[in-house]
Amino acid sequence: MDKYADAFDAEEIATGIAEWAAIESPSFDAAAVNRMMDLAEESMTALGAAVERIPGADGFGDAVRARFGWGEGPGILVLGHLDTVHLVGTLAETLAIRRDGDQLFGPGVLDMKGGMSLAVHAIEKVIAARQQLSLPVTFLFIPDEEIGSPSTRALIEAEARANRYVLVPEPGKPGKFVTGRHAFLRYKLHTYGRPAHAGVAKGVGRSAISVMAQLITQVESFSDIERELTFRVGVVNGGNFVNVIPTECHAEVLCVAPTPADFEEVQRRMGALESLDPEVSLEVEPGAVRPLFKAQEATLELLEVAQRVAREVGLELGHGQFGGGSDGNFTGALGIPTLDGLGVCGDGVHTKQEHLLISSLVPRARLFAGLLEALSDRNR
Repeated sequence: MDKYADAFDAEEIATGIAEWAAIESPSFDAAAVNRMMDLAEESMTALGAAVERIPGADGFGDAVRARFGWGEGPGILVLGHLDTVHLVGTLAETLAIRRDGDQLFGPGVLDMKGGMSLAVHAIEKVIAARQQLSLPVTFLFIPDEEIGSPSTRALIEAEARANRYVLVPEPGKPGKFVTGRHAFLRYKLHTYGRPAHAGVAKGVGRSAISVMAQLITQVESFSDIERELTFRVGVVNGGNFVNVIPTECHAEVLCVAPTPADFEEVQRRMGALESLDPEVSLEVEPGAVRPLFKAQEATLELLEVAQRVAREVGLELGHGQFGGGSDGNFTGALGIPTLDGLGVCGDGVHTKQEHLLISSLVPRARLFAGLLEALSDRNR
């Protein structure tokens, strides 16, 4: 029987998520992210956790680690991020926090302040019901997941190795748990040309932008949508004045590889890129990598526990491997039992239509609380 059947209130959960979403925290704005970390630190301290603030590195925000020191030995790691892809000003300009029927809109309500807020709410109810569990539980709040966790990967992997299970409250998939994630590889392309007045019909100039435009078309043509192997350019910068042939252009590429063979293909194709103009140089700069997370036996055993709890809540959930990388890539790739996609349900991730479904909040909170308890009880 689900002891948390009457423990949660959707309006209370939604209010908490809206409060978190009201603090804008784009990845590259360390001060903004740290305002969000202040709230996470305050919330976990109020629940009695031992909280450690880990100073940010490389210009990124801080991380927060909050530990409930119950039981002995390796425990449960709840892993998630509080940075978003939405710039400061989004609330006022394009994505205000608002309700529309079953939908709650706002930056990060789905990805993934909603999931981490829900997880905090769940552990609060577990503490109220049980006082403590028989396993330690650690929450790790990450500041830079949306850009590949470049400053926190080592922290994530070290914390995961110290735990028995990893639970990741990234957005929920319809009807599925996430037991695997495609690999993500990031690259920066830099082209360097030769300056000249752009108003002269013939001249010595060579356009870095023109070559980059051709390269973007070439790189994106490598995609095979049926295989979910994708190459996409999301950021381009170049030039200073329209009347000057641009000498520099820079582009950022995100590649997604569902299999080891695809991973090798991405590396081969990106490593073999050449400038289409011998007088314009090209530099290919590899960036952060999220390794391939394939479901292993230990993760499937964790899945069985979660599916049993889900049925008690009235949810029939299968599982699968998906794109949309997360910090679960790191922990799953290490072979540590990792269950992802445990957050709230909704749609519009990374868009100005991001929203969660109010109707998903109570079932998902009951699932998360029940899973914490079930994993703890396995340790007895």
